Amino acid sequence: MNRYIPLTGLDSNVPALLIDAQAPIHVLHDAAVYRIRTVTEALENLACLEGINEEMRSIDSWVKLLATQLRDGCDLLDVVSRKLNP
Repeated sequence: MNRYIPLTGLDSNVPALLIDAQAPIHVLHDAAVYRIRTVTEALENLACLEGINEEMRSIDSWVKLLATQLRDGCDLLDVVSRKLNP
């Protein structure tokens, strides 16, 4: 496994954001949990909102924002899985 693994959500040939595969498992796990939890909280809050204007409900913007965080969390969990199951 390479030490630095690029995040899969980037559309660049030269990745700027990388996961350090040699970081301790608990650090990788905590980073993944944080990203996935923020997505969950945002979706829960969005589901509870009523009466907000259409500009705030722009699905495209919300989807991009939440998908990026969720993809980063999944990438981190993939590295954790590889470390736990070599």
